[in-house]
Amino acid sequence: MKKNLLMAIDLGTSFIKAGVFDLDGNELAVSKEAVKSESPGPGQFIQHGEDLMEAVERCMKAAAEMLKDEAQNIRVIGFTGQMAGFMGVDQNWRDVTGWSCSIDTRYVPYADAQNEKFADDFYAISGTNSPLFSAKYEWFKNEFAAETEQIAKYLMISGFVIGRLGSLAIEDAVIDGSLITWTGLADVKNRCWSEKICGELGMDMSLLPRIVESSDVVAHLSEEAAKRTGLPAGIPLVSGAGDKIAGCVGAANLAPGEMLFEAASFGAVSYMTDTYVPDHEQRGYDMLNGSTRGSFCAHYYMPGSGITQEWFIDHFYRKENESLKDAYDRMDGEMAKIPPGCEGLFAIGMLGGTVMPFNGDLRGVFMGQTWSHTPAHFYRAITESFAFALKTAIERMMALYPQLGNVDAVRMIGGGANSDVSAQIYADVFGIPVETLDRRDAALWGGCLLGAKGIGLIDDLHACAKAHVHVRKRFEPDAAKRKYYDTLQERYNRYIGILTPLCREIQNKTGE
Repeated sequence: MKKNLLMAIDLGTSFIKAGVFDLDGNELAVSKEAVKSESPGPGQFIQHGEDLMEAVERCMKAAAEMLKDEAQNIRVIGFTGQMAGFMGVDQNWRDVTGWSCSIDTRYVPYADAQNEKFADDFYAISGTNSPLFSAKYEWFKNEFAAETEQIAKYLMISGFVIGRLGSLAIEDAVIDGSLITWTGLADVKNRCWSEKICGELGMDMSLLPRIVESSDVVAHLSEEAAKRTGLPAGIPLVSGAGDKIAGCVGAANLAPGEMLFEAASFGAVSYMTDTYVPDHEQRGYDMLNGSTRGSFCAHYYMPGSGITQEWFIDHFYRKENESLKDAYDRMDGEMAKIPPGCEGLFAIGMLGGTVMPFNGDLRGVFMGQTWSHTPAHFYRAITESFAFALKTAIERMMALYPQLGNVDAVRMIGGGANSDVSAQIYADVFGIPVETLDRRDAALWGGCLLGAKGIGLIDDLHACAKAHVHVRKRFEPDAAKRKYYDTLQERYNRYIGILTPLCREIQNKTGE
């Protein structure tokens, strides 16, 4: 009997990954390719479509070569990856705009103007504090008018890759429903484009892709792409989901009331629900569509949280010729000796501001440091500050979803889940047990599961996901530490308000 193998492609900012699994969740092959990028000027970060496609196809080919003859048993390819960005292509799928993610900040003045004018609609209808696609659309249209005339469709990165691999007609371009929130152009509750918002922004809705479900088969691998990747032609391509939602699938975080914390470059909490309830009062989280129709995700993310931790390790702690992993492990040992509160050292770790609610003025702050504080104190203070930010969002989610009751445990995935010390800090701050899992790459596995669902290899997505992920370790909150952290939590929330105008003032001081 032939095996049923599943492939998923993870379209990250810096790297593309291709992973192959069997139906029992065993990882059989994983390949990784860096993506070329250009930064020709301040605030510019551009990735070209051809470079992206070359990286995707190299990844797929490398994974196929690892499998050898077994590559013929790949039954489906699912997709996951970045959830916010913008790309315009012409009638023949040629890249016009380049893939422009949040790191390319040339759109920010347009985002500020749109938020001032349409913020209520963005949040109530599109469920977002920080729309990206809509602002980048206006930026490009105003500043690159000639190029704009060539555009036949505006896409997310996964839609571009699927269209190219499947040789789709441009009219058949797609976007998965989990990706529509951060476009700012969608009616998230009804999983469709918003006529009201598109009308207000002057967006021609015929230029937008068709919204599909996460497990929909939307194309098949073309003969040309098959030759370049070494895979059989005709493999079904399933739309998949954005990395945050695919991660929820892979970690079996799918039932209402379940919560997942991804300790990654953009740390995030995802709280699964079956109703659409934005936080109109405080805007403490965004609303995403889940992987199935009728499911939603109250979602909070911290821009660059994991990047900030790596920045600190790399610039202020890591020894010459020491691997990053060894530096993190060494830091864990030192951080474990530091008591809660870091002996008076306090930090705001938001080096790039916050987005829920949007606050672009806030920057990183250390305060209370003395000669007795070590790098481990500073690093722990950053980690505690992220925990305080997440706790504020968790409290808003639970306040607005009282019918779901208390969260039994927060599941933790991502690179940060390798740190038992960090997991315990989060448990103590949250006042909720934290569980780390035995699955390393939840988003890739989630993309595979959605693919398997799309072609009928599995029926019950949640049951299959639960069967193939298990708790590695559980961290119970310490009551005494939690009580102390509650005091620091109040201080953190108060300091955000106090420090924001001071950070704004510092940024306005140019030295001229």
